[in-house]
This record gives sequence, C-alpha cells and structure tokens, in this order.
Amino acid sequence: MTPNNIVNMALLKGLDMIAVTDHNSARNAETIIEAGRKAGIEVVPGMELCTTEEVHLICLFPQLTPLLEFEEIVYEHLPPFRNREDIFGTQIIMDAEDQPCGRESRLLSGASSLDIETAIGLVRNLGGVVIPAHVNRESYSMLNTLGVIPEDYHFKFLEHSKNCILPVFLEKHPELEGYQWICSSDAHFLSQILEREVSVEIRRKSCEALLEFFR
Repeated sequence: MTPNNIVNMALLKGLDMIAVTDHNSARNAETIIEAGRKAGIEVVPGMELCTTEEVHLICLFPQLTPLLEFEEIVYEHLPPFRNREDIFGTQIIMDAEDQPCGRESRLLSGASSLDIETAIGLVRNLGGVVIPAHVNRESYSMLNTLGVIPEDYHFKFLEHSKNCILPVFLEKHPELEGYQWICSSDAHFLSQILEREVSVEIRRKSCEALLEFFR
C-alpha cells in the first residue's frame, strides 16, 4: 500500500477521486496527494478517527492544512503508549518514491480521548465533513455503539461496508431511510480497492466540490 501503488491501482479501477483515511493519523497524506496529482487523480485529505466511544468517523477536509491541524489535536488526545512493532507491525511513513522515510512511534490503533460530539465540531470548524463509518458493522459503528444515529449531529450521508446489502439492512433499520449512502473500499490491501461503487455529480473534480456535495 505505497502511495504510487495506491493511486495507480485506483486509476486501473476507473476511479476519479479517492480518500486515504489512515487510522488516527495523516502522516502519509501529503505524499499520497502528491502522487495523485502526478497521476491525475484527486486525493481527498482525510482520516479515520476512533473516538473515545470507539466509534469510527470518516473525516474529510478540503485541503491538506486543516487536516494537519486536526491531526495535531488528535495526537494530543491519543493514549501515551508507544507502538509495539512486534505486536502491531511497523507504522511506516512513505516518501514520494515509495520508500520508507520514517516511522510513527506512538500507538495509532487504539481510541482517542475525543468524544463524538467534540470531534464533529472540530472537523466542521476546520471546514471538513464527517461521515459515520461502516454503520452496518457490529464493531466501531455509531449505530451499534449508540443504538441510534442522533439527529442532532445533522449528518446527510452515512457509510456502509462493501459486504452490506443496503436494501436488506434498511429493512431492519427503516429509521435510516432518509439518509444518503456511500460505500467505501476500506482497503488495507491493494486488491481490496473497489471499482466505482458511488458516482456523484459535482461542479468540478475537486475536494472542495465533493465536500460541498456531502454537506
């Protein structure tokens, strides 16, 4: 899952835009955006945040700068543990030539101490968009953890995982029929990157236009 391999596989899959949302981190965002620019594919700056309730939120931003500002806040709220590479693997930072240029030493796989409401407010104040991740799953799902998608959060879109049959899921949860949906690869290997699952019409192929649509 190197930057150039990701964008080139996305091109082979016929994708116009992708978001790379590493868990609680954005250390590889600048490199993947640069790789996308060279290949002609738009990369949305993003992060998959794990809140203190252990809910995963897709956090998307219009530019790199607000994402990095958000990352600083997230890092302040991560548990003070170092990554155990012998257990969790190496958290590699890549350069534009697909070579390792560093390692993230702090543990990224756990939950932050940011609660859902605070996290949503932070992202939106930075011009970003929050989409609850894989709400159909039994783990790390807002629906499973809270038992409901609170209307007070004013979400327009929800995400379901690629193995979810949405009409069947909505039969069990008719209260969610008013939302619009995206399906993401949630790929941890190149082979898991999906072909087009979601198509939208936006003013131009840009992060700003996509986020405007999601709002």
